[in-house]
Amino acid sequence: MEHNAPVLYIILQRKVEMIKKAIFGGTFDPIHNGHIQVAYEAMYKLKLDKVVFMPSGNPPHKQESKVTDSNIRCRLVEAAIQYEKNFEISYYEVNKCELSYTYKTVKHFKQSEPNTEWYFIAGADCLIDIDNWYNIKGILDYCNFVVFNRTEYNIEDVLIQKAKVENIYNKGIIFIDKHILQISSTDIRNKIKNNISASYLVPHDAYKLIKKLNLYK
Repeated sequence: MEHNAPVLYIILQRKVEMIKKAIFGGTFDPIHNGHIQVAYEAMYKLKLDKVVFMPSGNPPHKQESKVTDSNIRCRLVEAAIQYEKNFEISYYEVNKCELSYTYKTVKHFKQSEPNTEWYFIAGADCLIDIDNWYNIKGILDYCNFVVFNRTEYNIEDVLIQKAKVENIYNKGIIFIDKHILQISSTDIRNKIKNNISASYLVPHDAYKLIKKLNLYK
């Protein structure tokens, strides 16, 4: 019995270890290689078990702009990540009729999987604008907030905002200063509209679907 005790301890320890998942939200209109890189960098840096891509259904900050139908955006995400075992898609927000608030999303997932350690992946632009978000305290209570730097933002300004938010809400924010492919979904749509190839910017199967459905023309 004594000989097997260390093995039994390791097995029990593994059972109580929390699964680590990150929610990666966005309109994904369309999903592109920059999104895939962010997901991989987060997975490696934070030792995540899963990255959950969350296409937005009815984002409050894009009420005045035209967004491609959510079912089509989901199909593009599905095509882009279909061979990635650590990536999955959630239809939680697109299946809701009401506005998609980050607080309600992270609350739902934390309550659905209370034994999962949740992370939320965002860009520096989200951190700069976070004062306008609904229930920031609730978001920070339910998940670890992860911010990726973006080259168009001064890193000192981002770090000042990070410190400000951390001080106000007494919660740490994970900042990842990693060179990320600077790809814009708007630029991709404009290229396709003007008959310029964007195949090098979008995952292969997602781009095939864009062509098949004749999107962004």
